[in-house]
Amino acid sequence: MNPLGFFTLAALVVASSAATPATQRTVSSHLTAQDQERFAKVFSEGLKSNDLQSLYYASANVALPAGDVTSTCKRLFTLHGESKLNDFEKNFYLIGARKNFGCKEALPAKVETAVKAALAKDATTAQEIYYNFHSAKLAGLAVDEKVRTTLGKNLQTVLKKDDSLNSLGHAFAVAAELGTAGSFAYDRIEEAFVQADEVDGKMLQFEGGLSITALIVNGGFKLATSLSKPAPITADQAVKFATYFLSRASVQTPKGVSVLLEALKLLASQKTIAPVCVRLAGNGQLLPESPVLSVRVCDLLGKPLSPALAALSTTVVSRTTNDALVSKVNLVPSKDDATLYTYNLKSASPTRGLYRVDVDAAPSYRQQLQVSVLGKVRVSSLEVGVGDTDSAASSVKRQSVAHPSKLATVLNADSQQKVVLKTALVDDASGKPITVHQCFVLLRHQETRQEIIFVAETDSSKAYKFEMDVGARAADFGHKSGLYEVRLIVGDALLSNSFQWHLADLELKFAAGDSQQQSVDAAASLRKPLPEIVHQFRAPEKRPPRFVSDLFTALCIAPLVILFGLWAKLGVNVKNFPLSLGAIGFHLGLGAILVLFGIFWLRLNMFDTIRYLIPLALFTFICGNRMLRKIARGGSSEK
Repeated sequence: MNPLGFFTLAALVVASSAATPATQRTVSSHLTAQDQERFAKVFSEGLKSNDLQSLYYASANVALPAGDVTSTCKRLFTLHGESKLNDFEKNFYLIGARKNFGCKEALPAKVETAVKAALAKDATTAQEIYYNFHSAKLAGLAVDEKVRTTLGKNLQTVLKKDDSLNSLGHAFAVAAELGTAGSFAYDRIEEAFVQADEVDGKMLQFEGGLSITALIVNGGFKLATSLSKPAPITADQAVKFATYFLSRASVQTPKGVSVLLEALKLLASQKTIAPVCVRLAGNGQLLPESPVLSVRVCDLLGKPLSPALAALSTTVVSRTTNDALVSKVNLVPSKDDATLYTYNLKSASPTRGLYRVDVDAAPSYRQQLQVSVLGKVRVSSLEVGVGDTDSAASSVKRQSVAHPSKLATVLNADSQQKVVLKTALVDDASGKPITVHQCFVLLRHQETRQEIIFVAETDSSKAYKFEMDVGARAADFGHKSGLYEVRLIVGDALLSNSFQWHLADLELKFAAGDSQQQSVDAAASLRKPLPEIVHQFRAPEKRPPRFVSDLFTALCIAPLVILFGLWAKLGVNVKNFPLSLGAIGFHLGLGAILVLFGIFWLRLNMFDTIRYLIPLALFTFICGNRMLRKIARGGSSEK
């Protein structure tokens, strides 16, 4: 092989390995025993329900106690008579529940007649065909090949008018029962599944939620199976649909639980594409003294796989260093639980940290999990002391305390001093210094039980230190002098022995005086009601001087004064004034509007002015219209 060919092959191998998915045909959850118990409770409540639909779906999934059959059947027929559902739907629920309960009462003649008549005529929706067909089957009515052919043609006609998801889902379910007469519907399966919405790249669902999604998935698989066709979805799509159905395990209605269980059972039965659940058995935390990795492998319903896996291997890799702790080791199946596989990592000596677990059941299943190996923390040393505020921390005299003991003497500190603490935390196995997520120093007043917590910070040597100036922190303590417990709190998600340690008692003495009283007053004021908030309008803007206002008024009135002056000098010609109600009313209305504007300027607001203006304007308009019509008629007669 030439060098170029060798490097090309190597690049392809690397690329293919990089493209290997972290998961393959696996999901991370399954129906648990708690889910099954809750489902049983939902069905039990459904048997007591006064809803016809709930009664049917409950009867299809749980048996009715023998002593309740008579009363429940009587209630069933009463609910059917009172139901406001469509006739074809409530007839289906009645016939189905009656059969499931084993009622001795005969089926009402009008119901049986209605079902027969419905099969003989064309339906307008796929839903109607679905309910009528299954009602006939449940009632034991003969559905021969001629009827099936007629239903198939009717179904084709309906789908030409309505090809919605709801219509397609019911059509698939009916076509699966029609044999060759329903084979046409198989060509519509791809059209339906392509409309599924992908959520976060992890789930597939149809618009309409659980009912529509389960209807299409169940109907599509049943139709493909009846025609001996391949599954309508791929293995990757099956994983995403299963993930969606498992996410809806909290459904609370009998219909929802029923269709959910039907969909999960159907997906779990598809051996070529069925996803399986591979998950950790437990919380994923491995104890240092017994680091046993436990993995649970089961189907979607939580049942053992049949046939069982030939082998289940795992590779455990550190997320910190990317070094493999173990590689391709086989997990050991449990003798007591067919779904449980374990592997003891004790021989690999895992250190404290996070690990990635790659579980592989070649060639079909692959899952990626995460576990944490816990460690134990040990207090290597702890020193606590009291010194003057202005002295260096290194010069403060300290006393050593061994964990979990308590300092025999009581520490004393006043407002002119400071408290210092330094501790070194190490890994119990390796003895190396470690850092933790939480390292706090808690001071608790022994009488009032009031607490204040400080964060201890690390230095360059990974030791934790704490320093508190008593005088500067007096306000935080509310100037409350007295005996305080000093506790060290250490916690971390990767520790199996997080602890709280009462290491010493500390007598604090704060300076008494105005500052203490002010602190008490401030604390008391916080508990008093705040003053009432009263809304205030903005203060009006400052008006202009009186001279400016008068000058502006005079300028506004000047045109009117000039008009009356010219009329007085030249004379007013009123001989052509039409003496009619319209003319008089128009001028009176116009004058009234001018007067209203003047009043608005002096005292009215805009809303009051509009209320008065509207009737005046209508009156003036009508009178003006009549006056103009009379003037127009007079001009025409003179010509």
